[in-house]
Amino acid sequence: MADSAPIRLLRPGAVALQALPPLSLYVHLPWCLRKCPYCDFNSHEVRGGAGLTPELQRDYLDALVADLESALPQIWGRRVHSIFIGGGTPSLFEPEAIDRLLADIRARLPLEPGCEITLEANPGTFEKDRFRGYRAAGVTRLSVGVQSFNDAMLQAVGRVHDAEQARAAVAEAASAFDTFNIDLMYALPGQSLEMLARDLDEALSFAPPHLSIYHLTLEPNTRFATRPPEGLPDDDLASDMLDLLAQRTAEAGLQRYEVSAFARPGHRCVHNLNYWEFGDYLGIGAGAHGKISFPDRILRQQRWREPATYMAKVREGQAVSNEQTVMPKELPFEFVLNALRLKDGFELTRFSERTGQPLQAIQRALAEAERRGLLEREGDIARPTARGFDFLSDLQALFLPPD
Repeated sequence: MADSAPIRLLRPGAVALQALPPLSLYVHLPWCLRKCPYCDFNSHEVRGGAGLTPELQRDYLDALVADLESALPQIWGRRVHSIFIGGGTPSLFEPEAIDRLLADIRARLPLEPGCEITLEANPGTFEKDRFRGYRAAGVTRLSVGVQSFNDAMLQAVGRVHDAEQARAAVAEAASAFDTFNIDLMYALPGQSLEMLARDLDEALSFAPPHLSIYHLTLEPNTRFATRPPEGLPDDDLASDMLDLLAQRTAEAGLQRYEVSAFARPGHRCVHNLNYWEFGDYLGIGAGAHGKISFPDRILRQQRWREPATYMAKVREGQAVSNEQTVMPKELPFEFVLNALRLKDGFELTRFSERTGQPLQAIQRALAEAERRGLLEREGDIARPTARGFDFLSDLQALFLPPD
């Protein structure tokens, strides 16, 4: 018979944290209208291509509340700094459902004043005043998955919306929210540098406070992995595209603070920063991942992936499908994998604070990264150089644990 989590957590762990990091909450709403061929997230098409029924929305919210309540002993007394509602397509849920979700969360968790609450939305689910309904429910930041303003590009990557819907959705987001994000993809099938420039012109015309840029990649277990699209830009063109994005966003007043994130002052994504700084996050919902620190250990968790299975397991009090303790030898790489994505790098003292490991654990890798010109140190700060930012995978690999 498996031991219960509270009993297991009484046993001595392998690390020693002097203080616990900030805590965020991730909520996964797993349904979408149609699975994109490049998507490797845990998303499930709505049957028949229609919206979610009120009954399914209600049952899933009931499961989320039960999941949250079962997890409370692991985070008791800790304040939540940010909430991110991701998917799937969370904007398939009605504003009233999001209002109920946030009310249920507030009733069970203490939120920091000004807690950032982000909701992902897709133009294909956009209706006028829907975004205002989310704002009224308490959402403070909307992330709009545009990907492109070009109909041919949208069709090439299997999106359900068209360019006109994308423009209408961003315009509505701009009118309803002080902080909103536009997601754009580049290196799309058949895309030229000029086509990307036009996409970027359209995105910047809305004066977005935040812009996220993603290179189309062929991820395992996706349709594109088994049937790659034709006309993908080569590495040289993709590099030129990234240079264009970096130059144009800087000219527009957007600071590149992370490999794929650009923001105006005061509009950086608090939730994602917590990931990159190796903070904690409780993940609830089908397939959600979480990282929870205790004074003597760091746990990673995953919920059941399939929505019906997840809801059934929650009713049995077994929302978590997988749980593992991060071993001390794994912590240096896990930390830098996130922290070196940040243009400003990280404080060396934070490494020990967040991992419970001595700084000596990464000194050799830091020195090698400096020798190769991938990293620079200034006082207590270690940050990627421009070359390190361009060859981030090579930089991160230097911190892999020995075989």
